[in-house]
Amino acid sequence: MSDEFTHEYIDRVRKKYSGKWICGLCAEAVKEEAEKNGGKNEEALSSHMSSHSKFNKFGRAYPVLYQAEAMREMLKKSRAKSISPRDKNVIKKGTTGIARSTSCIPAITKEINELN
Repeated sequence: MSDEFTHEYIDRVRKKYSGKWICGLCAEAVKEEAEKNGGKNEEALSSHMSSHSKFNKFGRAYPVLYQAEAMREMLKKSRAKSISPRDKNVIKKGTTGIARSTSCIPAITKEINELN
């Protein structure tokens, strides 16, 4: 498969994407990313290029690990947007997991000693 592009078309694409010659699929991804972040094309292009290079370094060699990393990133983003009261309490306390106030062992020991 080969495509022939005019110099005018190439110049127009490069002008639109900070001197980068990008394919149509990448152009759509950049456009969508720009819509998400308020129309900032530079940020969108930078973000796309970053994920593109990360994929080429890691994703092609280890596709399963790349998918796991992508899922981890999605979970991090969704947790950052969470409005669950449980999540707000964790942030306020500065801890993660279940907080324990005291151990029940002294109470059990006291009951056993009182029975004897």
